[in-house]
Amino acid sequence: MTNQQRTTPASAVTSGPERQVVVIGGGPAGLTAAYELTRLGIHPIVIEKRDRVGGISRTENYKGYYFDMGGHRFFTKVPEVDRMWREVLGPDFLRRSRLSRIYYRKRYINYPLRPLNVIRQLGFVDGALIVLSYLRWQLFPSPREETFAQWVTNRFGQRLFERFFKTYTEKVWGISTDQLSAEWAAQRIKNLSLGSAITSMFVQPQEKITSLIEEFDYPRRGPGMMWEAVRAEIERRGGQVLLNAEAVKICRSGNRITGVVIAHAGQEELIEGTDFISSMAIRELVERMETPPPAVLEAAQELHYRDFLTVCLIVNKPDLFPDNWIYIHEPDVKVGRIQNFKNWSPEMVPDPSKSSLGLEYFCNEGDELWNSPDAELVERGKRELASMGLARSEDVIRGCVFRVEKSYPVYDNYYREHLSHIRGFVESLENFATIGRNGLHCYDNQDHAMLTGMLAARNLVYGECHDLWRVNTEDEYQEEIRVTQTQEIVYDAISRVFPKVDPVALGTAVGLAGSLTLFLATLIELLTGNPTGAPGLGLLSQFFPLYDVTPVGSLLGLGYGFASGFLVGWSSASVRNLSVLLSMKAIDLNARMQMIWKTLY
Repeated sequence: MTNQQRTTPASAVTSGPERQVVVIGGGPAGLTAAYELTRLGIHPIVIEKRDRVGGISRTENYKGYYFDMGGHRFFTKVPEVDRMWREVLGPDFLRRSRLSRIYYRKRYINYPLRPLNVIRQLGFVDGALIVLSYLRWQLFPSPREETFAQWVTNRFGQRLFERFFKTYTEKVWGISTDQLSAEWAAQRIKNLSLGSAITSMFVQPQEKITSLIEEFDYPRRGPGMMWEAVRAEIERRGGQVLLNAEAVKICRSGNRITGVVIAHAGQEELIEGTDFISSMAIRELVERMETPPPAVLEAAQELHYRDFLTVCLIVNKPDLFPDNWIYIHEPDVKVGRIQNFKNWSPEMVPDPSKSSLGLEYFCNEGDELWNSPDAELVERGKRELASMGLARSEDVIRGCVFRVEKSYPVYDNYYREHLSHIRGFVESLENFATIGRNGLHCYDNQDHAMLTGMLAARNLVYGECHDLWRVNTEDEYQEEIRVTQTQEIVYDAISRVFPKVDPVALGTAVGLAGSLTLFLATLIELLTGNPTGAPGLGLLSQFFPLYDVTPVGSLLGLGYGFASGFLVGWSSASVRNLSVLLSMKAIDLNARMQMIWKTLY
C-alpha cells in the first residue's frame, strides 16, 4: 500500500443539492441503510473491509459447504423489516422448526426447559434443591441488581443460576457474571409478556412472540444469501459497494465529517461525501477519527468486545443429531455452541451423505485461542465433539476455521458511563449517524440493527428525528413495564379464581362454630344423661384438662371449642393459601425460565 490518496468526486444524485452518502460497513445495518437510500433516489457508496458482505450475518463457503457465522433466525415483529426480507428473497426462504438442547454433565437437557425432563436428567435431589433455592431467593432476594449474577439469581435462585446460566454466560463473555451488567440480561428480554409465556405453556398462542417462536424463516443457503441479494439490488439501483475497502481514517472539520480514507486495491483513497452513516465498531470509529476530543477517545478505548471463531467440520455421516444447535454448558470443553447446518437448511450441505457442523469458541482477538493455528483448532474440535458423543473423531473428513471479530459489545459495569461521553460527541456531528450493533454498542438482533439503518436513512432524506440510540432500549423499557403489568393482571385473574382465604376470619368462624357445638353437646348430654351408654363427651377430658360433662364443663367447652376450631380453621386457610402461592410460583418460575433462555442466547 502506498501513501498516495485518490479522491472520488461527489456526484449529483438527486434533483436537489448535490448529495453523496457514504455508508461505512456492509453488514445488515449498513446494507439496509443503503438499500433504503436507493429506494429514496440516492446512490450511496458502501465501504466494506471484508471480501463479502453480511458482517456477522455473512455465510462462508468451504469446498461447497455453507457455514453461517452464528446461526441467524429470520423472524421479526417489525413490519418494515419483514417487508424488505420478502421483497429481496421471497421464495428463497425456508420455514424451519426450532430444536435445541443443553449439554450439561454429560447429559442432554431439553430446551426450552421442561421441569420433568430437568428433574429426570439432574436427579430428584438436585431438582428439589433447585426448588428450595428458588423459594429462598423469592423470600429473601438481593436488594441490589447491578450484576448479571444478582439479576438472574433473584429470579431463579442461586442453584439454578449455577446450573443453567453461569458457565455458559462466562464462556460467551470471558468475564465473571459478577462483572457483567444486569442491564444486558434485562435488555435481551423483549417482545414478550409474562402472560404470553405462561399461556404458551398450556396452549398455542395466536400471536407469535419473538422470544417464544418455535418456527422461523431461513434462506436456503444461509443469511449471506440475503445480503448478497441486497448488495446486488443496491448496485442495480445505481449505488456502489466496495469490498476489501477498510476505513482507516475518518476526516473531520469541526462538527462535520468530510470524507473517509480507505485502504483499497493496494493504495489509499479518499471517499468524499456530504453525509455519512457508519456501522463500524464505535471504538474504532473514534480511534480512526481525525482529532477526536481526548476524553471521548479515552472513553472509546474503555469499550470492550467479545469475539468468536467457528471451527467448521465436515462429517462423513448423513444424520448426527436432530438439533439446529446445542448449547454447551459443560466446563470440561471450551466449545460454547454447536450448529448443525444441515438442520438449518439441507442446501447448506451439497452431499446428502454427509453433515457439517460449526463449533463456536468464544474468545478475545489476539488471545491464545484466537491465535491458535487452524489445524490445531480443527483437532480440538474433533476431540471435543467425540468427548460429547456427537460424532467420532475419525468420521471428520475435513475442517476449517473462520474468525469473527467484535461479535458482541460487552456490557461491563462501566460501559454505560463511557458510552454516554461518546454519544454526546457523535450527536454533535451534523452530517453523521452511527447504526447497528457495533455502531451503537448495543447487543441487538439482526432486525433491530436493520431498523436503525432504515431510520438513519429517513432522518437523512426526510429530516425526521428518530433517536437511533433508543431503537432497542425503548422496547426494553416498554417490555419491563408490560411484563410487570401483565404479571399483575395474571395474578389478579388467579386471585379471583382462587381468592385468598383470611386465616383469622376462617379460624374465628370455625372457632365460634366449634365453641357453640361443644357447649350445646355438653348440655344435651348433661340433660339426657347419655341414655345409649356409649362413650360420651367425657373422653375429651384426655385432651382438654378439667373438662367434664357438667355445667362448669359446658362453660369450659365454649373456650376449648373455640380454641380447637380456630386452630383448625387458621391452619386450613394457611395451608390452602400456601399451596396456591407455591403453584403460582411454580408457573412463574417455569415461564421465566423459558422467557430468559429464549432471549439471552
